[in-house]
Amino acid sequence: MFKKLFVVAFFLCSFCVNAQKKYHKSFFTNGQLKEEGWVTKNQKNGYWKFYYKNGNIKKEGRFKDNLETKYWYFYSENSSKEKEGHFKNGVKNNWWLFYDKKGIVNHKCQLKGNQKNGFCFKYHQSQLIKAEKYKKGKKIKEWTDLKSFKKENSLSDLY
Repeated sequence: MFKKLFVVAFFLCSFCVNAQKKYHKSFFTNGQLKEEGWVTKNQKNGYWKFYYKNGNIKKEGRFKDNLETKYWYFYSENSSKEKEGHFKNGVKNNWWLFYDKKGIVNHKCQLKGNQKNGFCFKYHQSQLIKAEKYKKGKKIKEWTDLKSFKKENSLSDLY
């Protein structure tokens, strides 16, 4: 009886240890932090940050079962924003913002399955200059003035 109880307790304890949430850090050979975040059952879960060899942040966001999820931010090696947007099960979806080298939004697009699918709005010096519509990554329509865009589209098309 005692032996069976010991075996059951051993398995329960080993299961509890494997399910624990641990904070993970790894480093480049130069000693700089490479990545950090939470691991559960040997999978990335929760908030993670990744870095360049120079120590600047490369990207940050959440994982669920080793897949990117929710909102992520991506940066250039000199720390300016490159892009940001939504992931669902490791796949880019919903609205994404893309930045120029000065960190100013130069376009924003609706994505589905890692490709443009919906509207893209192009900007120059923070002014809207063009709207485009995509289906499965292929451009199917373009507008160069807001009046014609509004005439053909409803605001509900943007959600």
